[in-house]
Amino acid sequence: MRTTIVIKDIRLKAFHGVLPQERTVGGDFVVNVRVDYPFATAMQTDQVEHTLNYAELYRLVRREMAVPSQLLEHVAGRILRAIRTRFPEAGRVELSVTKLNPPMGGQCAGAGVELADG
Repeated sequence: MRTTIVIKDIRLKAFHGVLPQERTVGGDFVVNVRVDYPFATAMQTDQVEHTLNYAELYRLVRREMAVPSQLLEHVAGRILRAIRTRFPEAGRVELSVTKLNPPMGGQCAGAGVELADG
C-alpha cells in the first residue's frame, strides 16, 4: 500500500532571488510537498506518533524558506535534505517551490522548480 502525506499550496513571503531587490523586498512563494510515508499503523492506532506529523513538516518547510538564497534550486535542495534528515522513514519526496510574479519582464502566474527523490 502506498501512503502519502500531502501539504498543498503553502504560501510564504521569502527573500530568494538573484536580483538585490528580491533579497531586500522579498516576494510571495508557494510550496507543495508530497512525502510517501508508512502510516498504516496510524490508520489502526489513531496515534500521531505513528505517522508523519504534517504540522511538523510545515514548520520544516517554513524554516528552510526563511533562509535567503539566490536560487530556488538551492532552497528546494535544502528542504529535501531537511525532510530526509528529520523523517528517515520517508520514501519518495515530491516538492515544488514557485515564485509568484517573478521579475522576468513578462506576465506569468509563477516560475519555480520541482523535484522528486526516492
